[in-house]
Amino acid sequence: MKRVILISALLLSQFGTSQLLKTDGQKIVNDKGENIQLRGLGLGGWMLQEGYMLKTADFAGPQHKIKEKIAELIGEDGMKNFYKAYLKNGITRQDIDFLAKAGFNSVRLPMHYDLYTLPIEKEPVKGQNTWLEEGFKMTDDLLKWCAANKIYLILDLHAAPGGQGNDVNISDNDKTKPSLWESTENQKKTIALWKKLAERYKDEPWIGGYDLINEPNINFTGKNPNGTDEMSNAPLWQLQKDITAAIRETDKKHIIFLEGNGWGNNYNGLTPLWDNNLAFSFHKYWNYNNDETIQNILDLRKKHNIPIWLGETGENSNVWFTELIQLLDKHNIGYAFWPMKKIDNIAGITNVKITQEYEKLLQYWKNGGEKPSKDFATKALMQIAENYKFNNVEIKNDVIDAMFRQVNDGSAKPFKNHQAPGRVFASEYDLGRMGSAYLDKDFINLWVSDPQKRSEWNSGQQMRNDGVDIYQCHDKISNQYYVGKTEAGEWLQYTINVKSDKNYTFSIRYAGRTDSSIRLTDASGKQLSVVSLPSTGGDESWKTVTVKNVPMQKGSNAIRLYFENGSPNLNYFEIL
Repeated sequence: MKRVILISALLLSQFGTSQLLKTDGQKIVNDKGENIQLRGLGLGGWMLQEGYMLKTADFAGPQHKIKEKIAELIGEDGMKNFYKAYLKNGITRQDIDFLAKAGFNSVRLPMHYDLYTLPIEKEPVKGQNTWLEEGFKMTDDLLKWCAANKIYLILDLHAAPGGQGNDVNISDNDKTKPSLWESTENQKKTIALWKKLAERYKDEPWIGGYDLINEPNINFTGKNPNGTDEMSNAPLWQLQKDITAAIRETDKKHIIFLEGNGWGNNYNGLTPLWDNNLAFSFHKYWNYNNDETIQNILDLRKKHNIPIWLGETGENSNVWFTELIQLLDKHNIGYAFWPMKKIDNIAGITNVKITQEYEKLLQYWKNGGEKPSKDFATKALMQIAENYKFNNVEIKNDVIDAMFRQVNDGSAKPFKNHQAPGRVFASEYDLGRMGSAYLDKDFINLWVSDPQKRSEWNSGQQMRNDGVDIYQCHDKISNQYYVGKTEAGEWLQYTINVKSDKNYTFSIRYAGRTDSSIRLTDASGKQLSVVSLPSTGGDESWKTVTVKNVPMQKGSNAIRLYFENGSPNLNYFEIL
């Protein structure tokens, strides 16, 4: 009994009032035995950039190619200075405070190995490991911010030495050098890196676990280059087993997350599990949100009696996000959405704003022409690094609302405080689920389940992440956006606060190539007015029509604009 008390006291002293995670059958629990569903966000785009995040995908997908393009314009030292600022601004204490306030309880850190150790070809002594303080210091700071917010930090080796797959953008794979699977030196370095991380963080209660190898995608014996048809995956399981053994030499406590081949979802050939604190991590994109799409991983959880975690997902509409979280809640599955920050991002919780100067660099890189000066390119790139600061990003409240409130609350709520009399911009319709705040016919991307269901949902890719199509507006008065690509049967709802019972005049600013009409109703469907919108001759040839005697009551009014025919573009309506 004394020995048990002593051990308990030591653990309490070591972890304080911690919430150290471990597995318990098919659940993840804290040190009190309470079920923990990880509701997380992946910090994609910070330590490792994929081309689409910086809008360079057409000509530079992997990070090393992006660096080459930057160095071409501003030199090697200039490129290093840009990345120094980029990494400093990319994730700060403010970002983590914000995530905690939004409702997330965990973050996944996609790590690039070259922030922690040198590539094998640059090691001064072959076979030895040079450790770099930069990556460890970044991780230390992040962990400190997470602990202060009681958020779990899951370490994810996103770019392993040499690169772990043929989808080169994901892991910064340089095909001119031996990959992780072609080089025993790269494998040894990977194992050594994980051992080093475990030694450093073994006693940290807010480390949620170790995600060993992100999205392996390699054909060991199969025909598919990304490993989706592999049947044994023997090298993958052996390496993860070896990494586990190295971690357990020093860290007996933290959960280890295993990923399958084929972007994390092919678990064929899995050998008997080699540790009693393991979980499976699967990834899910662009498919239906039903039991059938996750049945394989549910079966795997049951067969091996260990937890499953959706380690990466996202890049879809708010409708898809809400549906997915409802599905995961049903099955007690944790998750980490992707990514935290990228340029021109509507499908994430923040957006990094692009600049005209940076767009000029993109055009040069893509099409050639006159080379921007070093001074111009430096200023353009440093401004982008500045735009990654939390204070400079655009917060996407509609995405946050879809990930949290809308999961259990089907009601609409005001996007902002609209007043009558006053002007209401069309893109500022209510927050809420489709069918509650709006109705649109293209609202989700399901191309993995059905290639015919590939949709941009918001075809204009501006402002919001619902099905409503929002475009940049160049009218003389606007909030920079208009609602377009409207179809008969679609509608938008606006909550408007009215000062007194009376009939109001609506002046509607619109444009369109054909005659059309819209119907004004309240939320119950009661018709208030029908408005004819004659052709204006162009998509941004703006005109205003006025309709009188629209009855509204004092207090909160939910007004719906139904598109009856034609395809008008809407800028705003004025209530007088």
